[in-house]
Amino acid sequence: MIDTMLISTGITVFAYLIGLKIFQAANRNVWLNPLYTVTVFLFIFLPFLHLDYKTYENGSGLFSILMQTAIVSLAIPLYKQWPLIKKNFKKIGTGIFIGGAAGVGSTLSLATLFGIKKDIMASLLPKAATLPVALSASGSLGGVPALTVLFVLTSALFSFICGPKVLEWLNIKSKAAKGLAMGASAQALGASKCLQWGEEEGAMSAIAMITTAIIVSSLIPFYMLFS
Repeated sequence: MIDTMLISTGITVFAYLIGLKIFQAANRNVWLNPLYTVTVFLFIFLPFLHLDYKTYENGSGLFSILMQTAIVSLAIPLYKQWPLIKKNFKKIGTGIFIGGAAGVGSTLSLATLFGIKKDIMASLLPKAATLPVALSASGSLGGVPALTVLFVLTSALFSFICGPKVLEWLNIKSKAAKGLAMGASAQALGASKCLQWGEEEGAMSAIAMITTAIIVSSLIPFYMLFS
């Protein structure tokens, strides 16, 4: 078991270092973000090393623990930005609640319309939340962790690439609005982008990322009651 853990952890770290190096060499091209290139590398490395996915999953438990720790750590930036939250409470609360509810509602409606299986639907519903929260929510619904990761990262990447262009096209100048939109839709990727724009955008995106995760995870039990 220890050997499997060391191999799985070593492969993951090695793949990440390669992905990070490529990302930096490509002037931080969004299409080469390590979140996605590392997945491709693991897809290549595992068969080459004759390591099946189940064995790798069992040996990479360290990262699951780190994910759970990350959920708790989300409270730190929320606490630090509490004065800003109080100042813009109505704006933040209304915007994020409507966005989160619309995201879960539209996903549920479309999934029901097209007859998507319950395990796939459970993996898809929490896609608007940050990855640690999405995995926890998906697990409580009986979703597939691998699909949840795919849906969350794909959604975040799409929002990360298209979000700034949409904001520019709609001529949205408000720093708070830009931060909330990117943080709620692109999660950590959106927050990192907003930090490049300015302190207020970065703070609002962090708040949006965290509160969206809270709202989405709060709405999930209602789905469980009526499913």
